[in-house]
Amino acid sequence: MRAASNSASCTWPQEHVRNICILAHVDHGKTTCADNLISTNGIISRQSAGKIRYLDSREDEQERQITMKSSAIALRWRKQAAAEGIER
Repeated sequence: MRAASNSASCTWPQEHVRNICILAHVDHGKTTCADNLISTNGIISRQSAGKIRYLDSREDEQERQITMKSSAIALRWRKQAAAEGIER
């Protein structure tokens, strides 16, 4: 079981916050998409993305390989331009 994170440590300036929701039909890659986003923050490896089902925390979700409950996670985001040293 994952430890609960301290919400105070995830306090970022509002201009750095992006809220997203992943919606798609059954078996259209929602979990794989979420795992890939999580791997960009180094929480799981790129090779594990799509296999580990990181946000499927319930035992029955893991066993049946279906997501039954929504999950939320805070990830760091930075502009690509800023990462490359380009001023905007």
